[in-house]
Amino acid sequence: MAGRHKGARLPRSCAPGAREIPNVEYTVSYRAGWRLIYIMLDVKEQRQYLSELGIRLKSLRLARNDTMAVFAQRLGVSAGTLRAMEHGTATVQIGAWVKALWVLDRLDDLNGVLTRKESLLEQARAPRIRSRQRASRRA
Repeated sequence: MAGRHKGARLPRSCAPGAREIPNVEYTVSYRAGWRLIYIMLDVKEQRQYLSELGIRLKSLRLARNDTMAVFAQRLGVSAGTLRAMEHGTATVQIGAWVKALWVLDRLDDLNGVLTRKESLLEQARAPRIRSRQRASRRA
């Protein structure tokens, strides 16, 4: 028996004892005889951010006066992939987004992604680098 369940609650039959995560939608696909249950988490904040990112991509494409077909060709992706990017679909590969940033000359915007952020406590604990001192004059 094959099935699919989508919703804000995790079905008890597929994960007994599992705790639900707030603000998450679950898509569960399963087949009889399979021990593996595929659960895709769809975080609402993630979906909203990707949707906003897609809207910005579309507005930049339109500001360049490019059709969807022309812009997709420049990216090296299909028009369907570009449509998915503009709609904020989470399954689009990161490489397609990097190509889009490169074509739009915005690749430098990725420099701040996943950089290590130091807390104020870590900054206070870090050893201070002293300025260079000169040796005393010899007599």
